[in-house]
Amino acid sequence: MTQAFEGQPADPSAEEVANQLASVVGRLLRRLRSSSSESLLTPTQRSVLARLDDGGAATTADLARAEFVRPQSMRLTLGALEGQGLVERAPHPADGRKSVMSITDAGRTVLARVRAAKRNWLAEAVAAELDGHERRAVAEAVALIERLVGS
Repeated sequence: MTQAFEGQPADPSAEEVANQLASVVGRLLRRLRSSSSESLLTPTQRSVLARLDDGGAATTADLARAEFVRPQSMRLTLGALEGQGLVERAPHPADGRKSVMSITDAGRTVLARVRAAKRNWLAEAVAAELDGHERRAVAEAVALIERLVGS
């Protein structure tokens, strides 16, 4: 980080903040993923379950595009999820040659457990590592990050 006059830190550049934020967010995501590993789902399987839960039924091709994978890879992912009873297949409502996949109640239960494990790990880490002032600072940073991502 650059320094200003008389020992006062200069405002960091946009590039410095972007690099630091990308690095720390990446590490946070890896920790969150590892906090819910007991579910025995791969990251792609968890992502597909979340996508189906949030967005509703979708075709294999739609899911492959959304997850940036080949349709063949998505078929394997969906086959594993279907084998565990976490997703189910139904005929496409407009095109009988296609099928759509949707999350099952069992899939929602597993996804809720995964999400809860992540939230619990993060809440415990915040409670253990940050005092009240630091928690407020993180809350303010979260609001700024939300603004950046447009939510």
